[in-house]
Amino acid sequence: MIKQVLIGILCGASVLTAGILIGHYGITKSNGSAPSWVKDVAKDVDENLIEKFLSEVDNIQIQENLRELTKVPHMATTAGDEQTVQFMLKRWQDPETGLDQAWREEYMVYLSFPDPKKPNKVTVVGSSDTVLYTAREKEKSYTSDQDDPEVVQPYAAYSPAGHAKGKLVYANQGKPSDYQLLNETVDLRGTIAITRYGGAGRADKAINAAPYGVIGVLVYTDPLDINDGLMSDINETYPHSWYMPPSGVERGSFNSRYGDLLTPYLAAKDETYRISTENITGIPPIPIQPIGFEDAYRLICELGGTAAPAAWHGAFNCTYNFGGPGFKPTSAFNNSEVKLDIFNHEELKNSSNVMGVIRGSVEPDRYVIYGNHRDSWVHGAIDPSSGTSVMLELTRVLGTMVKQGKWRPRRSIIFGSWGAEEFGLIGSAEYTEQYFTKLSERTVAYINVDIAVFANATLRASGMPSLQNVIFKATKQVDAPGLDSTSVYDNWIRYANRTSPAHGHIPKVGYLSGAGSDYAAFVHYLGITSMDISYTYDRSKTNARIYPAYHTAYDTFDYASMFIDPGFVSHQAIARTAGNILIRLADSLVLPLNCSDYAESLEDYLNTAVSLYQHQLQAREISMEPLKYAVASFRSAATHLDEVIRSSDLANETPLKVRRINDQLMLLDRAFLDPLAFPDKYAYRHVIWASSSAGKPTFPGLADAFANAESSGQSSDWDKVHYHLSVLSQAIEGAAHTLVDVI
Repeated sequence: MIKQVLIGILCGASVLTAGILIGHYGITKSNGSAPSWVKDVAKDVDENLIEKFLSEVDNIQIQENLRELTKVPHMATTAGDEQTVQFMLKRWQDPETGLDQAWREEYMVYLSFPDPKKPNKVTVVGSSDTVLYTAREKEKSYTSDQDDPEVVQPYAAYSPAGHAKGKLVYANQGKPSDYQLLNETVDLRGTIAITRYGGAGRADKAINAAPYGVIGVLVYTDPLDINDGLMSDINETYPHSWYMPPSGVERGSFNSRYGDLLTPYLAAKDETYRISTENITGIPPIPIQPIGFEDAYRLICELGGTAAPAAWHGAFNCTYNFGGPGFKPTSAFNNSEVKLDIFNHEELKNSSNVMGVIRGSVEPDRYVIYGNHRDSWVHGAIDPSSGTSVMLELTRVLGTMVKQGKWRPRRSIIFGSWGAEEFGLIGSAEYTEQYFTKLSERTVAYINVDIAVFANATLRASGMPSLQNVIFKATKQVDAPGLDSTSVYDNWIRYANRTSPAHGHIPKVGYLSGAGSDYAAFVHYLGITSMDISYTYDRSKTNARIYPAYHTAYDTFDYASMFIDPGFVSHQAIARTAGNILIRLADSLVLPLNCSDYAESLEDYLNTAVSLYQHQLQAREISMEPLKYAVASFRSAATHLDEVIRSSDLANETPLKVRRINDQLMLLDRAFLDPLAFPDKYAYRHVIWASSSAGKPTFPGLADAFANAESSGQSSDWDKVHYHLSVLSQAIEGAAHTLVDVI
């Protein structure tokens, strides 16, 4: 009897529960319509809204944004930087065109500055320190912009202060191989090395030199690398063209790590634990100073010794000699030395990120982040203000739609105007460290638009392979600037293309394998699907490694409007493209991320690795079969997930299924993180896209380990190759398991 009563109670409870659920989810409201949330959860991207967005992006607004942003130099933590902070806040808090909320996030960070009262000096000195030649301390003025008292003297941030004097040698790009070759000819102990930009990181030019006994380093930009060989400001360089004038100097952070140097893996708040400055790694151990090519010309063309290899020669109309060490006997500088007097100092300074948000209507706990840094070395018209001017126009258009009640994204959009990027991607790195858990669990993607326009020829895009399709879709909807009836996509494919087994002839999307901008912490530390886009130049027409006014006092509004993008139509194209992608990531019911495109990239990397390494690895009884199996498993899992998405009517499915699939897509790159994979690389955890010194288009850890083992021949180094094969195989296999049906 008791048993029957209990069964009856349980059955009754089950019926009651089912009735409640049916009543809540199945029965329509009294007016016959479904609950409002049913329509909301099925919300998908609105193509009409995208068309409206594209039509409202205004090139003149972008132009005026740039004019305002470049009125004064705004190096990180200076008064000019604070002026741009206030400008961003004012725009993002505007009641008619602003965002839902905007605020500043502050960090106390370790920065390096020159001493304005004691400028750094580079001189050629004879006996008794008689000065025979002095390099420029300030770039030549062509406009009033260069005369602004806030223009910082050219210097190498994080170079130690000090006084170094020695005979000069020429070390090409300052790579390890350059110093090794030079040391075979010249005794480098006690010398000063002059190097050219390119080939090695800024700090590495000094780090690589120190073990050979070099006591100081100069660095310059050779006209061959930036100016297509042109050198005269009478009629060839700025102010007559976009090319760097002879006195132009590229400033920069001479720091090979990203983030605040004193608070590794911790957000740099006031009371955060800080390591000792003696324990900082990745900065120059000896003084280093950048100079203009007019001064480099005087020094290099006077060098004695034997001629350097042809590959070391630049644009100067003289022989590039190694140095005796020192100058030629026939030189006016014979028996003289080069002296560096560096007065840099370090400070803890308060740096601000400016943050803004548009809250999502359906999934506010899912974030699409769009960012660019705000600080510059001088006026920074192209780097970074071209990107900031684009971001401000994008937020004006989207903010107006929100304020007028015409649109609210499905997911939340976070905008970041990062501080102190030029000193080592500091603002974005500190943000990811402070909000590590939240961002790891909730971020869909990160869009980086730093230098929006290098030049006005074509698009350049880099990112995770899963973003390729949404980038292509957006670029097909945007008109290429200056070309009738041609899309950005159609123009792009003319300049950079490849053949895909799945898609045929398509534009080439690069990979984010280094730490060149604020995507670094999102990609390498958090494993967030990321991309970076810009408009750039026709590489068949110039050998410039970057736009020539980069990090100089000539990167001004006038330079941008005269030589980079007259009319600001390329800026407009980038705003339209980036905004289109942003809306699709924020509004699409199913995230527009394609795992099969990721599989294709893994297969490309695998094929390269097999052709390069398999023969030697087999000889050492190290099998590549686990890696082959893992990549095949990933392809199978990606194909399966594609089919699930294709065959499902997700607008009419339970929201939980959509959420599950989106989580699989969102979290894919997190599966490639291994915090122990790269113990010698700070904050690099992504085993597919980490930086590599091997220069091979394949898995970075494997490529570096193989190159090192092949060089040393030691069994312990071959063990590391085997280790990286295992790391890769298990990471890729693990990623594949995240794409298949749940257990």
